[in-house]
Amino acid sequence: MAHSPLLIKAANARTIVDVTPQRAGWSYVGFKVLRLKKGDTECISTEARELCMVVLTGTVNMEVDAQCYAQLGIRDSVFEPVSPAAVYAPGRAQVRIEAVRDAEVALCSAPAGADQREAFVLDSAAMARSVRGRGSNRRQVCDILPHDDPRAAHLLVVEVLTPAGHASSYPPHKHERDALPEETLLEETYYHRLDPPQGFAFQRVYTDDRSLDEAMAVENHDTVMVPRGYHPVVAPHGYDLYYLNVMAGPSRYWKFKNDPAHAWMLQLANRRR
Repeated sequence: MAHSPLLIKAANARTIVDVTPQRAGWSYVGFKVLRLKKGDTECISTEARELCMVVLTGTVNMEVDAQCYAQLGIRDSVFEPVSPAAVYAPGRAQVRIEAVRDAEVALCSAPAGADQREAFVLDSAAMARSVRGRGSNRRQVCDILPHDDPRAAHLLVVEVLTPAGHASSYPPHKHERDALPEETLLEETYYHRLDPPQGFAFQRVYTDDRSLDEAMAVENHDTVMVPRGYHPVVAPHGYDLYYLNVMAGPSRYWKFKNDPAHAWMLQLANRRR
């Protein structure tokens, strides 16, 4: 059976997924995930793109030009309550990644912009961790590269853990118009992980006029592209859901609009406080 054009099924290979702007049909977000065995290396030239490298699991050494960053990453699972290790590389940089032990590394990219920026480590201990929502809409958020960090040109990176039986990115919201202060235009990818790994979750991507309306069952390591529209996620009973979000657009600011048909849920939650 054919699946949605927005759903990229995971590959059982070194490269789990590789989303380029050309493949997605958009202008900003690039996303790739590597499965590295101990001793494996990966060399990257960032060229005209900035790069945020997130160590999802395992431990790696990284080099950005002449700067070395050793022993990055302590997680064995993305479901551990620990912030990830991450490094930012600017445009026109040479990057080398070496796996100290088996590792999974996400490469999140966007246009680098005109200004030459510096490489830096994103301090895991300083990453903001929070709980959003109430009841079965509760989820745990870790801001890896948020919009209030001025050191990046376009990239925003966040990870979310949604407990089994809960909804996330909910009530449904969108960020498809460059129209501050109401909304910003941000392309987005969702990289999904399930615990236990044989599980599945559901994601819908839809617009107000339903010119885009896709409902998908996502499995472990699958990726969903969100070019526009609302994009809620639901984790079934028994399976915790993790996802890594990468966003980028013309302005580096996250301002979303909730679906008016479902915004009443926020008012109900406020009345119950």
